[in-house]
Amino acid sequence: MTEHHSAGEGEPAQAARASTTLTDGTRVEVEIEGPNAEKRAHRALAAAAVAASEQTERPVTLGESMGITGESAPMQQLFHLLDRIVATSATVLITGENGTGKELVAKAIHQRSARGPSGAFVATNCSAFNDNLLESELFGHKRGSFTGAVGDKPGLFAIADGGTFFLDEVGDMSPALQVKLLRVLQEGTFMPVGATQTKKVDVRIVAATNRDLAARVREGLFREDLFYRLNVVALHVPPLRERVSDIPLLAQRFLERLGKRDGQKKVLSQHVMRCLEAHNWPGNVRELENEIERLWVLTGDEALIDAEHLTPVIADAIARETHEDSPLPAGKTLHDMVDELERDMIDRALVAAEGNKTLAAELLGISRRNLIRKVQVYESDDLEPT
Repeated sequence: MTEHHSAGEGEPAQAARASTTLTDGTRVEVEIEGPNAEKRAHRALAAAAVAASEQTERPVTLGESMGITGESAPMQQLFHLLDRIVATSATVLITGENGTGKELVAKAIHQRSARGPSGAFVATNCSAFNDNLLESELFGHKRGSFTGAVGDKPGLFAIADGGTFFLDEVGDMSPALQVKLLRVLQEGTFMPVGATQTKKVDVRIVAATNRDLAARVREGLFREDLFYRLNVVALHVPPLRERVSDIPLLAQRFLERLGKRDGQKKVLSQHVMRCLEAHNWPGNVRELENEIERLWVLTGDEALIDAEHLTPVIADAIARETHEDSPLPAGKTLHDMVDELERDMIDRALVAAEGNKTLAAELLGISRRNLIRKVQVYESDDLEPT
């Protein structure tokens, strides 16, 4: 949080002090005297914050050497699995929620494999096309094979020959296309749309899905034989909420990328980082990246990013987290809880006394008149006094 303190009336010179805490805990303070002291103090604070952040050098991590940012335990486990499989040509199935970075993992597999130096990395999203278009996209077509096919078109499998083909959202593929994909996996051959001869390719397939393919197999929506062909090596990319310790690294990576793009340098305050770490991130890393770019744009020429520009749901994350962790019931005051306890005890006493208010009052240790008054207040007087 940035603080400003200006000199009062009668003082010889206008003065302002500004301070903030950076994400690594570094406290930065500046004090300025003279005209426009408050504005100049804010600018000086931003410059000092950027300078302080540049003094911290961070070594390149194992994940970053693969093009992926993360130091958390779940990501370290993922990186060690990647290290074991990159030298093979085994088919890989990557699972994880949307926005977790499954394509980055697929690229790392390709780039660190023997296919990386010369083979192409080709990617497509199976949920982005209907059946006819996806078949043409994957396998290509011959001229005249359907309306609009004015010429031969090579499919993505042909383009990926010798390289890696990343099939995203493979769980959305129709049963008819699942059969054709299975043939490529089993025999390395496919038939372009409208063709009469098969083509042979050498392609490593890396598939990804945010669905539970085993459940879809049980439901009859995904072929069991294809599932086992894809699931030779299984990798799971954890959601961002399970790797909160990676948020500062990711945020810094996105700031650096934006800085290179726009020729600027910016830093996040510690309060902003606390809000980012408290948010649940349903959109995962992609949502975080979008939020950092939003902050970058909204702060304009300011080098210090504070909480005023955060998306409201993220700015309120700390308050929600504190509220959820509270031992007190949500939205209940002490008066509410006392009323509920009293109402419950009165109801129990009336039941035990079979509606006899004199006996119920004795059980509660209050007068009969007081009991009748409380019953009337709680609008539960459905028995006549006896």
